Amino acid sequence: MIVDGRVLREDFVPSEVVHRHDEVNLLSEALEPLLYDGRPDPAFLFGPTGVGKTCIARYTLAQLREQEPTVRVVYVNCWQEYTRFRVLYSILESVDRAVDVHRSTPKDELFDRLSRADGGSIVVILDEVDQLEETSALYDLHRLPHVSPVLIANREEELFASFDDRVRSRFHAGTRVRFDRYGTDELTAILAKRAEKALEPGVVTDTQLRTIADAASGDARVGIGILRSAAYCAERRGLGSITAETLEVAIPDARTAIRRKTVEGLIEHQRVLYDVIAEAGEIEPGDLYEVYERRVEEPKTNRTLRNYLTKMVHYDLIEAVGERRGRTYRLVDEDDGDGVDIDADGTNGSQ
Repeated sequence: MIVDGRVLREDFVPSEVVHRHDEVNLLSEALEPLLYDGRPDPAFLFGPTGVGKTCIARYTLAQLREQEPTVRVVYVNCWQEYTRFRVLYSILESVDRAVDVHRSTPKDELFDRLSRADGGSIVVILDEVDQLEETSALYDLHRLPHVSPVLIANREEELFASFDDRVRSRFHAGTRVRFDRYGTDELTAILAKRAEKALEPGVVTDTQLRTIADAASGDARVGIGILRSAAYCAERRGLGSITAETLEVAIPDARTAIRRKTVEGLIEHQRVLYDVIAEAGEIEPGDLYEVYERRVEEPKTNRTLRNYLTKMVHYDLIEAVGERRGRTYRLVDEDDGDGVDIDADGTNGSQ
């Protein structure tokens, strides 16, 4: 049934993209100076989760490397690499310059090593860049003429609010590539392409793909997760195709799996905030910060905590209820968005 499971992974980069040609063209134009030994301005990719920002960045740079193989591409997930040391180390490791680097190695030495990394231009994709605790890493990259950053975040306003003046002034210029949620037709087409390469013919119907797209609400990450879950569920049961029953099971299962993975990926202080909210059910910011500060040895600033909470809202882990003064936080109901009824023939019964 499943002929290539890699295609059903959310980090898979297809050989051709669907419904993001304008975004690819805009990013390609922004990076074009790399083809002529130039240095492009920083490029920014903004949009909600699951709209293809990371995929398009990787796809576009893969296309560019076909024209100019000397360009080196480094991917840094700032959700995990959120300090200046970790960012610089990740880049050095990717370009084989991290030999003999230890946790005690001064950060300025890492910067010096990167400044001496010869061999051509380096494009650094900084995914989830709004997770950075030390934006001085961005200042470092801007100072290096052979390094070109591509920054991926949810919202421009929130990203620039986290910058200090030194970083903000240097990253003000640059190309903004904005991504909207996929429509149902667009996401159905994306899922069809994945199914064509990952599954045997006839395993999933067009109607079922549309049902999955409806359930995913414009989030390709969720849609691909549902398709993957349904295919593996059907395969485990020895079925020849995805059925209405396996699809009904896959929709909440995929959402739960994505949620669990996201929670597991939270950094320590975010996880403390998440756990406090989970225990309280619903809690005001002041009370949340107070409990948080009692649980950690070195509390972050209120501004940093607000950034953490905003990020968790973007990832549908928590929701902010009410206006600023009367705001409270609570976990997002795991059943939210799962209300898609599947009829016996596998179609969307809500239509």
